[in-house]
Amino acid sequence: MVADVRLILFHKQSTSGRTRFLRFGSGLLAFEPLPALSALVEEGAAASSVRPHPAAALRAAEERLGLAGGSLKAEAEFYAEVETPAGAVPVLLAAFTSIDPPFDAAAQAGGQFIALTEARGLHPLELDLARRAYETILGG
Repeated sequence: MVADVRLILFHKQSTSGRTRFLRFGSGLLAFEPLPALSALVEEGAAASSVRPHPAAALRAAEERLGLAGGSLKAEAEFYAEVETPAGAVPVLLAAFTSIDPPFDAAAQAGGQFIALTEARGLHPLELDLARRAYETILGG
């Protein structure tokens, strides 16, 4: 994975609109959890106006999941930043482009697809990120 970038991965069914997030053993963020003492930066208060281009992060995620190139598409409307003891970490949102979620790839990576209502056990910071992501998805 590209250093210091985290992804929230989701699948939205084109016919029903059913939205599911890919949850890993460590939480919602691919592919490693945020360090302790991390805090979500308020919307519009990012430390920098320069945002990372998502291409490298998407490519790395596709490789890690064993998916073909183009299997993930960045949602440009979403951007979040988390302040960690080591500095700001960008969080990007990406959609699976397949008709159905890649359940096998998710399972092989130690993850599973969940509805937002199944996210209750996540860390409060990740719940807030999931809420922001869901609002973006609904608006798009």
